[in-house]
Amino acid sequence: MSQILRQQIEKIIQITDTEFDYILSHFTNKKFKKHQFVIQEGQFVENDFFILSGCLKSYSTDANGKDHIIQFGMQDWWITDYQAYYNQSTATVNIDCIEETDVLCLSFRNREKLCAEMHKIEHFFRKKTNKRNVALQNRVLSLLSSNAKERYDKLLEQYPQLFQKVPKQLIASYLGVTRETLSRFNSAKK
Repeated sequence: MSQILRQQIEKIIQITDTEFDYILSHFTNKKFKKHQFVIQEGQFVENDFFILSGCLKSYSTDANGKDHIIQFGMQDWWITDYQAYYNQSTATVNIDCIEETDVLCLSFRNREKLCAEMHKIEHFFRKKTNKRNVALQNRVLSLLSSNAKERYDKLLEQYPQLFQKVPKQLIASYLGVTRETLSRFNSAKK
């Protein structure tokens, strides 16, 4: 399964077997059950998680108890509470498993160590962070300027596999629509 990480790294930089083994030695492997929390609001966030298998959701719960989904995470994606991870503080979001999930955990300390020792892995993480920043900006702009149907169509086009893994009510929450509205969109595409 660690080959998934190597493949992702090698989309950006080239590494030797020895370098990959050294990089991998800075990760720990952890498995989570369906509905198990990976991070809970208020908990200290030590790790960034590279997803080997499974599916997760990152969300915030408002004062009325309503969950607002920030992002999903699937195989070959990274997920954590980035504010808490980079600031080495407590989580402001929850991350839990939609299905059984297997991750590689990278502590902030180990990430900094790797980046200090290997310029090319620092380059890899910079490129991944840039892509995440662009994706976040696009999500915010979509929420501000697109209607619900346009957001639905774009999500379906970009990540059709989400619709196979994620319950409809969670997709509705992510899009900022009701379950009924999502059902209408599904009916219209058939």
